[in-house]
Amino acid sequence: MTIAVFGASGLLGSEVVYRASKSGEDVVAFVRNPSKLVVPVGSGGSEAGQPLSSDKIRVVQGTVTDYDDVSKVFSDSDVTSVIVALGGKSKEVGPTMLTDGTTNIINAMKANDVKRICVVTSIGAGDSKDQAPFFFKVLMFTVMKTIFNDKNNQEALFTNGIGSDLEYTIVRPGGLTVEKPTGVVNVIKGEAGSISRADVADFCLGSVLDDSFPYRKQAPCISSVGGTSWVKDRSKAARGEM
Repeated sequence: MTIAVFGASGLLGSEVVYRASKSGEDVVAFVRNPSKLVVPVGSGGSEAGQPLSSDKIRVVQGTVTDYDDVSKVFSDSDVTSVIVALGGKSKEVGPTMLTDGTTNIINAMKANDVKRICVVTSIGAGDSKDQAPFFFKVLMFTVMKTIFNDKNNQEALFTNGIGSDLEYTIVRPGGLTVEKPTGVVNVIKGEAGSISRADVADFCLGSVLDDSFPYRKQAPCISSVGGTSWVKDRSKAARGEM
C-alpha cells in the first residue's frame, strides 16, 4: 500500500510523511519545492529541519492546480489512499487553489481507481463554525474570509459534489501547534481546543489505513481537549491483513 500526500512539505504534511514512513508505509510526497520537504519539528526531535528522505518516500514535484502534475503521483506507484494537507496564503496560492487542486486530485483518483481519501480543512469550516472560538470566528469573516470560502467549497466536493462517492474523511482540527505528539485525539462537539500537527497526522493516517475507522463519510472536529477519545489502531487486523 502507498499513501499519496499532497501538501507534503507543509507543517502538517511533513508530519504525515514522516510518521507514515517511520511506521513502514510507502509514501508519495507531492510538493512544489522539494528542498522544503524537511523533518518536522514535532516528531523529528534533534533531526528537525534536516532533509526528509527515505527509501519509503518518493517525491513528486508539481503544482496541484495542474492536472498533469497531479497525475504523476499515481504513475509508477501503487497508490491506495490519499491525504490532502494543502495550505498557503490565498494571496500567494490563489483564492481557489484548495478547491481546484482537490478537484484535480479527485479526478486523478477516479482515473486510477483509488477510493480512500482524507482531507484536512479547519475548525470553523462547513457546519462547524459554532465550534470555533470567538476570536477565530472574527478572523473567519474578515481577514480569512477568502480562504474559508475556499475551504467550504473544498469540503462541498465531498459532501455533495464529485467526491461524494469516495471513502472520504474531512478532518477539521482545532488550533494547530508544532509540539510533540501527545497521543490524545478527541473528536469534539463543542468549542475546539488545540492539537499538535503530529497528532492530527496520526488521525489522518488512521482514516486511510484502518478499515474500521469510525468517522468515514464524516467531518469530525478534533483537538486534544474534551470530546470523545479516538484510539489509534494500526494493527494488522484493523488493516485487513489477518
